[in-house]
Amino acid sequence: MRHPPRSVLLAGAGAVALLGSVTVPVVTASGAAPACSVEYSVTSQWDSGFQGAVKITNNTAAVSSWTLTFDFAGGQKLTQGWNAKWSQSGTTVTAVNESYNGSLATGASVSAGFIASRSGNNAVPTSFKLNGTACNTATEPTPEPTDPAQETPPALRVSGNKLVDSGGATRRLLGVNRSGGEFMCVQGRGIFDGPVDDASVKAIADWKANTVRIPLNEECWLGLSNINPAYAGTNYINAVKDLVAKVKAHGMTPVVELHWTYGQYTGNSAGCSDVHASCQKPMPDMQYTPSFWASVANTFKNDRTVVFDLFNEPYPDRATSTTTQAWQCWRDGGTCPGIGYEVAGMQDLVDSVRGTGATNLILAGGIAYSNDLSQWLTYKPTDPAGNLAAAWHVYNFNTCADEGCWNSTLAPVAAQVPLMAGEIGENTCAHGFIDRVMKWFDDRGLSYLGWTWNTWDCSTGPSLISSYDGTPTAFGTGLRDHLRALNG
Repeated sequence: MRHPPRSVLLAGAGAVALLGSVTVPVVTASGAAPACSVEYSVTSQWDSGFQGAVKITNNTAAVSSWTLTFDFAGGQKLTQGWNAKWSQSGTTVTAVNESYNGSLATGASVSAGFIASRSGNNAVPTSFKLNGTACNTATEPTPEPTDPAQETPPALRVSGNKLVDSGGATRRLLGVNRSGGEFMCVQGRGIFDGPVDDASVKAIADWKANTVRIPLNEECWLGLSNINPAYAGTNYINAVKDLVAKVKAHGMTPVVELHWTYGQYTGNSAGCSDVHASCQKPMPDMQYTPSFWASVANTFKNDRTVVFDLFNEPYPDRATSTTTQAWQCWRDGGTCPGIGYEVAGMQDLVDSVRGTGATNLILAGGIAYSNDLSQWLTYKPTDPAGNLAAAWHVYNFNTCADEGCWNSTLAPVAAQVPLMAGEIGENTCAHGFIDRVMKWFDDRGLSYLGWTWNTWDCSTGPSLISSYDGTPTAFGTGLRDHLRALNG
């Protein structure tokens, strides 16, 4: 979806314990306060890994920096973390403060989180040190998560024209978009638009959604100098990883998607004249986008539940003089007619992802703002992993917005590869149009995601909710009730 800059304020995005977390209580020595206390919790776990959190409380003199160390006792291996610089040597895990959370006054606390692989019973660490001083904690065995209804999202792969899980069962991606990560950071207003705490993510799951698409900004992820450092680089990446972890903790598939990119375009249908990633550009740029996808793929390549959506809404057709030129630009990039910067084509981006060793499912949307898939099969990029699906967007005001067009242009694609409508919506504040889209996709066992889980109104774009507790708009009621009817 193309959208104007938003004037909404960030309500806050911080690391919080997930619903159903298992916390190790702090036990102090009789009659004396410990120099420091550490609460260690397993906030989510699955067959091969888990998400953990630590809350550190300093009970002595104030410090300007901190280092926490502890030993994994069950062969666990740290894979990533946030709100601290995490590392592991042998069994010893070290968390060093970030620049923004190093000061700990007397009695002050700080929290950080991580994801690690595991096997066996996921034994809890038994001792912790803060700046070399032992913290007085006690541990108890970690029970399994107690929510029997919660399941881990599947590692998806393409099988013919279906998406299947590791057991070969067919899966559909049905859910919502969570906009904000593409525009807040470049506008210097935060990272996400509205809350991304556990309660707000649980509200999405309560609609019986199984997928959340998360739009991103390449300059913010890469930490380029024009972005406020508070919302760029490590801070931005950790915030995205944290949201991905929360989405997964509620059994939903995270789709990370590149929405806004670098490159000056002032031609037909330009969203802005800015060279920076402050609006939708017709195509990704060779200068930064391959690096963006290499970094994203390296971040998530050990987690095949995360899906990669290469580029939101290509529109090279608005710049080129022929449709053939547009599709060639889409796949091959390079010097494209009417576009003044070097373009990264879909093949370049597939190569960038696969070059990291990542085998995650990749989505590629067509031209005309992803609304035209008429030559997608002809120009389909080569994927050595064989895990590529087609993405499509539709709104009531698009060209391909009726069953006749869907039958003639979508059905042939869906017969060959999995197809997901990454964005469906309408500007009527009603749901009559998406009802038709969902029926067409349901009849063929295809996937779709509503735009968007944000509290906007019809003047700024389709909004599914009026509150982050999941209260639907009239438009959102159609999607919510349909998902609940499908998934029970």
